[in-house]
Amino acid sequence: MKRRNFLKNAGMVGVALGTAPSVFSQTNLNSITSKTSPIAVATWNFQNATKMAGSMLYDGASALDAVEKGVMVEEANLKNTTVGNGGAPDRDGNVTLDACIMSPDGNAGSVVYLKEIEHPVSVARKVMEETPHVMLAGEGALQFAIQQGFKRKNLLTPESETAWKEWLKKKEYKPIINIENHDTIGMLCLDRNGDIAGACTTSGLAYKMNGRVGDSPIIGAGLYLDNEVGGAVATGMGEAILKSVGSFLIVELMRQGKSPQEACEEAVMRTVNKDPDYKNFQIAFLAMNKAGEVGSYCIHKGFTYAKYHEGENTNNPSSSYLEE
Repeated sequence: MKRRNFLKNAGMVGVALGTAPSVFSQTNLNSITSKTSPIAVATWNFQNATKMAGSMLYDGASALDAVEKGVMVEEANLKNTTVGNGGAPDRDGNVTLDACIMSPDGNAGSVVYLKEIEHPVSVARKVMEETPHVMLAGEGALQFAIQQGFKRKNLLTPESETAWKEWLKKKEYKPIINIENHDTIGMLCLDRNGDIAGACTTSGLAYKMNGRVGDSPIIGAGLYLDNEVGGAVATGMGEAILKSVGSFLIVELMRQGKSPQEACEEAVMRTVNKDPDYKNFQIAFLAMNKAGEVGSYCIHKGFTYAKYHEGENTNNPSSSYLEE
């Protein structure tokens, strides 16, 4: 059963009650969408992903289609050992994938602890569009994916298996700051209609405990957007991002009038001010508002983001709290 049919009656109730966007929100939306041109941004230097998404946007694709196809580039990239196929396994040797996607109308889909499917973001989209749910996990997510026509695939490459077996000799686990430069890809796209969509996908921390899920597939943590305001994505130590619900926080701060840059800085400072251990891990945020303004901020120097706009595909350094 498709979500739109499942929610149709609820939507009619909302109409009957006279619910509608605020005058400010609707006016703001109408005034800025006519001034924007397509933009694709993504965490880290994933320029192949932004090139794919950006090119699609300039050809007239929707933001939703562009973010899905954009992050799929990295899900299929065997050289990227923490997204999709070839991702580093957990400490028991399982490659488990997490992903989520959000559409401009506020719908969302997510999968966690998904095995043997190369493109979890596409499964997340199917959850969003074909079920009344937002999130499916583990065996249930795999069963659903197979029912939707996805093919099972061994995602543990020889290279990742060799690295895992080497790790088993000492079994030392600690976060490595900025190892995320081959980690989570979070992407936001603004299309010709002025609509924003987002996606986030990862295989998570290498050699994590079996069953661990980070921020990436959690709506409000790894990704959040509101089509009247803008969107945000996160990367880094997922546990810290989960505790602050960082992406939701950024969108709400932008709703209150802060720029994407100001909102990202405030979100990072929430963690810095509350966690005395902040120097020992990295978190980073990337945000874009409806006017196409982009901001980013992180704890440690080294985070970058890719941006495709008007045919130019760039890698951009982020400002950081600790500049040393």
